[in-house]
Amino acid sequence: MHFARFSAALLAATCLVASVPVAARDAGVSKAQTQESGVLTLDRVFASPSLSGATPRGVKLSPDGHWLTMLRPRADERERYDLWGFDRKSGQWKMLIDSKTLSSGAALSEAEKMQRERLRVGDLKGIISYSWAADSKAVLVPLDGALYLASLDGHVQKLETGADPLNPALSTTGKYVSFVRDRRFWVVPVSGGTPLAITPAEASETVHWGEAEFVAQEEMARFKGAWWSPGDKLVAIERFDEAHVGIVTRTSIGATGTKTFDQRYPAAGTPNAEVSIWIVKADGSGKVQVDLGAEKDIYVTRVDWAPDGKALYVQRQNRDQTKLDVLKADPETGQTTVLFSETARPKMWLNVTDDYRFLKDGTLIWRSERDGFGHLYRFEPPKAGTPGTWTQLTKGQWVVTSLDGVDEKGGKLTFTGTRDDVLAPQVYALDYNHAGAQPQRLTELGYANSATVDRSAQMLLVSRSGPSQPPQVYLADNTGKRLTWVEENRIAGDHPYAPYLAAHRAPTFGTIKAADGTELHYKMITPVLQPGKVYPVFFEHYGGPHSQVVSKGWTSPLAEAIVAKGYIYFELDNRGSPNRGVDFESAIWHAMGTIEVSDQRDGANFLKTLPYVDGKKIATYGWSYGGYMTLKMLSADQGLYAAGIAGAPVTDWKLYDTYYTERYMGDPKTDAAAYEAAGVLGKASNISDPLLLIHGLSDDNVVFENSSALIAKFQAEAKPFEMMLYPGYTHRVSGPKISVHVWNTIFAFLARHGVTPP
Repeated sequence: MHFARFSAALLAATCLVASVPVAARDAGVSKAQTQESGVLTLDRVFASPSLSGATPRGVKLSPDGHWLTMLRPRADERERYDLWGFDRKSGQWKMLIDSKTLSSGAALSEAEKMQRERLRVGDLKGIISYSWAADSKAVLVPLDGALYLASLDGHVQKLETGADPLNPALSTTGKYVSFVRDRRFWVVPVSGGTPLAITPAEASETVHWGEAEFVAQEEMARFKGAWWSPGDKLVAIERFDEAHVGIVTRTSIGATGTKTFDQRYPAAGTPNAEVSIWIVKADGSGKVQVDLGAEKDIYVTRVDWAPDGKALYVQRQNRDQTKLDVLKADPETGQTTVLFSETARPKMWLNVTDDYRFLKDGTLIWRSERDGFGHLYRFEPPKAGTPGTWTQLTKGQWVVTSLDGVDEKGGKLTFTGTRDDVLAPQVYALDYNHAGAQPQRLTELGYANSATVDRSAQMLLVSRSGPSQPPQVYLADNTGKRLTWVEENRIAGDHPYAPYLAAHRAPTFGTIKAADGTELHYKMITPVLQPGKVYPVFFEHYGGPHSQVVSKGWTSPLAEAIVAKGYIYFELDNRGSPNRGVDFESAIWHAMGTIEVSDQRDGANFLKTLPYVDGKKIATYGWSYGGYMTLKMLSADQGLYAAGIAGAPVTDWKLYDTYYTERYMGDPKTDAAAYEAAGVLGKASNISDPLLLIHGLSDDNVVFENSSALIAKFQAEAKPFEMMLYPGYTHRVSGPKISVHVWNTIFAFLARHGVTPP
């Protein structure tokens, strides 16, 4: 669930944004009648174009700042993306690459499919990523198992890489393209020539060069396994060997047949891949190994070159994820020294992030939670025997959610944080050279904001959305002044959501007190309430770490469709979720499935006090960690919920991977009691309320064994339950038609058990 399987995958897969949406079909209502009446149907929620409008992906500024590029979905096929560019001088947009014209239709390799799964883009088509050349004259585009270099004059060159190149990247100067093929790292000049493998051919199929190992991709959000130095002289390359990693035979049950895959999967408490970092010249010579220390059972979380290329920095984390060392390596010898170490607070883990920058003056901007909240610090490395010094740049009971850019010439940094509102992050600028300087807000209150900043931190690409405004993107200067809309996405005219705007129900936000007085945030959307009537509640939850679901940003039309059916839609952020400080987040340490369940219980009891809520008709729903939560909630509080829907749930944490599970639960060999208490199977017999279990039969993340164990237990005890299984689908059971089936199944289940509107 890297910062995402139990979050982004849920947010992308089932929460509400792009994958598994809602509302039962209105039989006999035509598309034209539906749009004219403004009634949202399930079919329309998933149809093209997206009701949220043209929401771009991969928005970037060219290195010279001339072009603004993005991946834009096609109006007739919302899952397919093309590359578009905005010429800032002419003010004109043009399609740079039409994915359908360039597409060969070739099937992706199994390795790339799995990488896409871990990137949460497995359901997308066309162009899903691209990279700018350093001279801003061309863009590298992977498509259908091939690599293309597209010049802005319209010329497209297919690069000779052989079949199925993985992890394509342009070197720092743009002179080379690198990629992985046959578990080796290859380099080819952009000007043409024969690709050169600069890593050896290893006899063992468990050895990989230039790739990130499974847990790095799945849980650390590190997808790179190679890093070009400034000037392209050297490449730092990861080598990993998973010979000692356990094999899980994953059965992929499809509609017309079954395939099995022997997948190297490091389950909690079992060996990880052995990782090493090597520094190699671009021609393959001069290979040296970076000294990562005597302890081999460690994680390599991040790798960076110093701005001048004279040092390589490697972040080394211990297996317990309670200590992180930043190593400084000599590229000539591979020898390392510890620049500094970060240590977790008691009964807490270290959250790995990308919120740091090595500056040209040798100092470092670094995000740390050492004072109990995520804040920015400046580190001055030791000199002439003096210890390194730390200066705290931001402070308070709020968090920096991302470091967006640093203007070294002007001495300012740009970051996103919750200083004004934990539910609506804002973008700020800060003078980091003056102690005590206060952040200056650059964005507008009332919206949830994020930003991408150009190389010199002079231009901002701000993305924002609000409770009644789908995502917008605009270009701003470094004072926050909006220069031009990139995607205004205003709901008017022919906007896809315009026919439904009159019926749009804005959410309300509030807080409740947990049993011990802790303040918890909720979001609620109600239908038009009729006097004297009471309404059922669709109570969605995620509940797991690294996922805040209550936000003042745009809520997918899925929730609106649920409300249009006559349900109250409700979400609550329990303890264990992020952005409220270390104490709030660490409440689940070695105790998953406890405080989260208690906090959600308090949410349900709050709902029962409201005069317009039918307290006997509160249905709870979640996917992945949320599915796990459904099961824990039903087993802990029989009769509190009228029914529960558990999608792709974890039922035994010993089945999940090392990096995620051990971070929160410890080692199952030494913390067996905690694992037993956190699991579902031991108290599954307590579940007495109606339950619908949903799972994809090709799930490579929360493997189907989690559900099959629960199914077997229920059947052995003659306990009734319902289930819907999806052949061929992974952790994301989504698509224009399959999502309709998922949600028709959910609402038919609720109807069978009387959880229906008045």
